[in-house]
Amino acid sequence: MVIVLVLVALAVLAVVAGLHWYVWRRLVRDTTAAPGRARRAGTAVFVAGPVLMVAALVAERSGAPFWLQRTLAWPGFLWMALALYLLIAVVAGEAVRPLLRRLTRRRAARPAPVPVAVPAGTAPAPEPPEAAPEPRPEAGPEPESESAASGPQDPSRRLFVSRVVGGAAATAAVATVGYGTYGVLRGPQVKRVTVPLAKLPRSAHGFRIAVVSDIHLSPVLGRGFAQRVVDTINATQPDLIAVVGDLVDGSVPDLGPAAAPLAQLSARHGTYFVTGNHEYFSGAEQWVEEVRRLGLRPLENARTELPGFDLAGVNDVQGESEGQGPDFGRALGDRDPARACVLLAHQPVQIHEAVRHGVDLQLSGHTHGGQLWPGSLVAAAANPTVAGLERYGDTQLYVSRGAGAWGPPTRVGAPSDITVVELASRQA
Repeated sequence: MVIVLVLVALAVLAVVAGLHWYVWRRLVRDTTAAPGRARRAGTAVFVAGPVLMVAALVAERSGAPFWLQRTLAWPGFLWMALALYLLIAVVAGEAVRPLLRRLTRRRAARPAPVPVAVPAGTAPAPEPPEAAPEPRPEAGPEPESESAASGPQDPSRRLFVSRVVGGAAATAAVATVGYGTYGVLRGPQVKRVTVPLAKLPRSAHGFRIAVVSDIHLSPVLGRGFAQRVVDTINATQPDLIAVVGDLVDGSVPDLGPAAAPLAQLSARHGTYFVTGNHEYFSGAEQWVEEVRRLGLRPLENARTELPGFDLAGVNDVQGESEGQGPDFGRALGDRDPARACVLLAHQPVQIHEAVRHGVDLQLSGHTHGGQLWPGSLVAAAANPTVAGLERYGDTQLYVSRGAGAWGPPTRVGAPSDITVVELASRQA
């Protein structure tokens, strides 16, 4: 098993190295006329970037000293996003490159200007003396024509095209990552969704649940980010707050101070928490105790009765590795089926068990909406719903894109959100 994992890791590293070489070749080697300072600087960037990226991943998963994680996280994870969009932009540039070559070839092949006719009565300019003809060699190949010499293999034209395409690709990638990072750091935006529930009594009509998932406090997203999330949630004045997993990427000793603002969360019926898969990479038991200390109520395969409906929560499927996986029977088995039920479950794939247990609405996260396009295509292949509200039989599933980001603090095509879910009674 270990040998298989090592071989997979080596194969992944080989693919990553090959893709970096391809992008380096297009953006550095092909845009520099000869080896020199510019090429050496570009090469250094393309060596340091992937090294820092791998180091940041290893430091996070191995529990390296927190100062080292913070040192490596920003450059390493930002390079992860930048490398992705440099690759996409360079591949897109391959379609443009032949068009630019053809255009520059046509410009070079334009005929010389036609001589201007001399008006009548004007003395023509004296013609230069005819040069003596050069001796013609007796043998040898015909000299290359001017049009052939300036064809698509002209080094100066090839360099010009490479610089135009490479510059456009680098600019597009940097702008995309910059804007996507700004979108995360400024904090999530509020979405509002109304969900009608057939069993919800009139007395609970308009009950508002603030759903936040995937905050991902980390060496990159710290206490200031947590405060922005808390302030945004409290500003919606919800009846209940649901923190649906993946709160952290790190241990309680490292990230406990960053999570401290969660104690300020305020809702009439309290704040509830269920684990996500990343809690089990970060010490789930310790984090459950920490959020309880901060005033949140963990629902570990448990249920509570609220005015008008039941609120249940199950552990994330990653907990199965520690004997703490989801237990739908324990959370839902003995409830009154005539009452509406809202379930907190981190991963959308848990919807199938929710349907079997007669849940009316499941609230989930986990997908990040793909986070970095075209990651949404991968997320769609692995999850029944990537983002938004969908129905599965008599059960509805709402998936939040999440408030934070894992790895690169960057989102492209999947803006972060906090969703206020308003329950509606059909009896109202």
